[in-house]
Amino acid sequence: MVNLVAIQKPLMHWLMKMAGVKPLLVEIKPGTTMNFWVPVETFKNHKAATAPQPNKPAVVLVHGFAAEGIVTWQFQVASLTKNYSVYIPDLLFFGASITDSPDRSPDFQAQCLAAGLKKLGVESCTVVGFSYGGMVAFKMAQMYPDLVNNMVISGSILAMTDSISHATMSRLGFSSSSDLLLPKSVEGCKALLSVAVYKKLWFPDRLFKDFLEVMFNNRKERSELLEALVISNKDPNIPNFSQRIHLLWGENDEIFKIEHAHNMKE
Repeated sequence: MVNLVAIQKPLMHWLMKMAGVKPLLVEIKPGTTMNFWVPVETFKNHKAATAPQPNKPAVVLVHGFAAEGIVTWQFQVASLTKNYSVYIPDLLFFGASITDSPDRSPDFQAQCLAAGLKKLGVESCTVVGFSYGGMVAFKMAQMYPDLVNNMVISGSILAMTDSISHATMSRLGFSSSSDLLLPKSVEGCKALLSVAVYKKLWFPDRLFKDFLEVMFNNRKERSELLEALVISNKDPNIPNFSQRIHLLWGENDEIFKIEHAHNMKE
């Protein structure tokens, strides 16, 4: 039987190409490869090993945990490419991005993302991070202030402390982040959707089943990413960011309540 989610991918890829971006695998180091959707000019120059790059400001869109890059940002790309050079990475263990390193920390994701951008000729950029991608964006801004000029952060926090993780999962009725973000059944998919989306949407069970088959690969590694995300309450520090940071929040966000945004702003 045809997978309804899988057959949409070629159409989405065609729409992305029409919007002016193409997929490109970038070797970060031996054993580690990241997939980026990049401006057509960057794609051509990278393949030809030439230096000129797009002359529009660079924007990097970093996805959350539930889906890879273009699935997350498909509705924003066409609007942004009119005025910006848009780069959409797949973080490690999402899409075609993979590593043989045992490091699962957001710091390692940020290091690989920064290295990939530099290989693509990006010298400075604005980073837009959603959920898990926001935590990676914060790390990249902290480690590479010359690369990251500005940030837009949506539905994310500086770091997932064990107290925030426990309180959030208890409030939502899940035993762990993996239980919420890596569903194994149609009912688990429905539960994730009900938490992640404000408007109550209905989809047939067949679509949830197909989504499970296509979107949740690398389960072991993704579970390890979630484990590495949680740090002790004793460990967090608040960096002195040099960048302008815009916090964009849904007032009914059930995972990271808007109070987290107010606390971060303070």
